[in-house]
Amino acid sequence: MAANSTVLGSAAGILVGLNATSNGTETPSTALGFVRSLGFMALELKLLAGAMGIIYLGSHAALRRPPSALPAKSKKPGQRDDADERRFSQGLELTDAIMLPLVAAAVLIGLYYLIQWLKDPAVLNKILRWYMSTMSIASLLTLYAHGMELGTSVVFPRFFRARDGSLRKVDQKARAVAVCDGAGNTVEGVAAEANPLPGPFAVLAYSERAKNAAWELRRLLTRHWVIKFFVHGVFEEKAKIKFAHMMALLLSLATALVYFSTSSPFLSNMLGYGMCYGSLLMLSPTDFLIGSLVLIALFFYDIYMVFFTPYMLTVATKLDVPIKLTFEAASRKSILGLGDIVVPGMLIGWALRLDLWIHYVGKVKYESTDLTILERDGASGQVVKRSETKHKEVKARYVNVKGKWGDGLWTRGTLFLTRYRQLPVELAAADFPKPYFYASMAGYLLGMMATLAMLLVFDQGQPALLYLVPGVLGSLVVTALVRGEMKQMWMYTEDGSLDTVDVVVELDGHGKAIKTIGKLENGVVDTTKDKDDDKKDYAETKAGADESAQDSTKRGDKANKGHPVFLLSLDAPTDGEEDD
Repeated sequence: MAANSTVLGSAAGILVGLNATSNGTETPSTALGFVRSLGFMALELKLLAGAMGIIYLGSHAALRRPPSALPAKSKKPGQRDDADERRFSQGLELTDAIMLPLVAAAVLIGLYYLIQWLKDPAVLNKILRWYMSTMSIASLLTLYAHGMELGTSVVFPRFFRARDGSLRKVDQKARAVAVCDGAGNTVEGVAAEANPLPGPFAVLAYSERAKNAAWELRRLLTRHWVIKFFVHGVFEEKAKIKFAHMMALLLSLATALVYFSTSSPFLSNMLGYGMCYGSLLMLSPTDFLIGSLVLIALFFYDIYMVFFTPYMLTVATKLDVPIKLTFEAASRKSILGLGDIVVPGMLIGWALRLDLWIHYVGKVKYESTDLTILERDGASGQVVKRSETKHKEVKARYVNVKGKWGDGLWTRGTLFLTRYRQLPVELAAADFPKPYFYASMAGYLLGMMATLAMLLVFDQGQPALLYLVPGVLGSLVVTALVRGEMKQMWMYTEDGSLDTVDVVVELDGHGKAIKTIGKLENGVVDTTKDKDDDKKDYAETKAGADESAQDSTKRGDKANKGHPVFLLSLDAPTDGEEDD
């Protein structure tokens, strides 16, 4: 057997994984024989496709408004559409670079000696299988729900092209498909169509009754329900859900229950995919330095545990729980640990958000502004005023880039290969440049290929992070150096310090910001404050505004409805309301 690292990870849920290939009862052959084996190559291709596929999907699902853009406009007047910003994401800090290997080592060593003490790990497998099945339900629900929404967007897109290449826009409220120009504006005087299905799916709505059924199904799959849960003085929560979330809950429960009863390798893989997907949504390095240190720390941990201790291989082979992806064909089995996906995948997802941040940085404009500047005199230490014309930073409004894959597919040309230059704003926003994401994915691919090559050559345990960490980190650094953006990559952070508004800057002769002067407040810029004060003021102002809005809403509710004690409700939108 050839094996990589495995560990049930830290309290944060990171699994530093295992990659193994066993050859059953066959006599081990040479590396050249393995390469020529089509069965072996097919297994490794499945393994590679599964790992890269879940990283690709998880990275796109973890996209959110970058700090270089203003919050998106709400569909309802007077409200901000910030549901995506409220989604919790745990940013890793510098201490995690130290704690993760230590906690992982403690868990791994503890499992090793527990296995030695029990002799038969069947009871431990059963307990861990129950625990992992239960804990993975939420992640699996998210994966299933997003998968169903992706399928819905393919079958029922909002935009698609007719056979002649003209653009169509679906209006659920009017139950009509309007002809649009390239920017998505309805063309006046052209009769609307009544079939909401695109391309080859259109033949399914062959009659008026079938068209009505298609509209009803589309409404069911695309509308939002609002679920409210309130207990006075204890708990208050409000969320939007779709039909996909309801079905995904049932499917995730069924998957966990059936797996616990049967230990099916296929269902074990589904639970593994779910945990990877959920981890990529929830965990993220705050900046490039922290991401690099976390990966490097686990890099050395992985090497030590595989090459210099018996802990890794023993735990990997004795535990039959969903901490790995398993693919089998005939007498051969190929295994990939979840840590080999999640650990580098976190930084790959961060790289995609870096691409989105740089994209919106390029949209920032600078307006000339007459203002009063407060600054401290270097000699006397007194605060003095002066008037000057400076430039205010104006950020572009964020357009949600998620959930556009179906629209992006159907708005392409012949055989989905031709791209049109002009697209509706919401679709064009999703087509931003992704050099760092693609570079890091290429680095991951090279790292995995190197891992598999070493497994073939040495036919013994190889820590995957030994190859994946240099592949991912190296690809990002090389890309930044080639593009001359090392400074931008180094300064990008998700700690909130870049999420500012009304900032006054100083420009160079090329119109680029070279110095931040301060924040504009009522026509005055106070340069006596430091960055920590600005960040604190911003956080306090935002928290105060949110609290005031909540208090106002509660007072209004009490005035109109009395004093609620307990509430659990599921509210559907009015018929015909479009939730695309």
